[in-house]
Amino acid sequence: MAQDTAVRLRAATAGDAEEITRVFLASRAASLPYLPRVHSDEDTLAWITHVVLPGSRVWVAEGAAGELLGFASLDGDELDQLYLRPGTLRRGTGTLLLDRVKEASRGELSLYTFQRNSAARAFYERHGFVAVAYDDGSRNEEKEPDVLYRWTASGRAAGGGQP
Repeated sequence: MAQDTAVRLRAATAGDAEEITRVFLASRAASLPYLPRVHSDEDTLAWITHVVLPGSRVWVAEGAAGELLGFASLDGDELDQLYLRPGTLRRGTGTLLLDRVKEASRGELSLYTFQRNSAARAFYERHGFVAVAYDDGSRNEEKEPDVLYRWTASGRAAGGGQP
């Protein structure tokens, strides 16, 4: 994986809502085509604008020309979102965003990802996250089975679970 040295991270602003929404929607369509669409694009923009941006710490990754390549959000001890624009994978942008979230954390993080999202699962496992619980999908809007991951700065995951 080659690190893209032209990537710059910064705190997201309210003015980033539309571009963050575009990245979110494009990433999910490309990486998770099996997911049902449970919200319109307009509702997703409203959620990003009125829930995600004001309710969590959000960082964006920008390319050399200022284009938004991805974003990540931290809500308490949960990595709530990490999405990259399709075509920007395996360039180090996700790692930069994840490292920023880890630095901002209190030394531990949890996150959910869909069980079928093998690329995300491999990414998080490479970065020290451990699967600790599996769910049948009843806890998320898409009704898609997911997995809870945990990371601690000490390298030990709290809790445990089996598939």
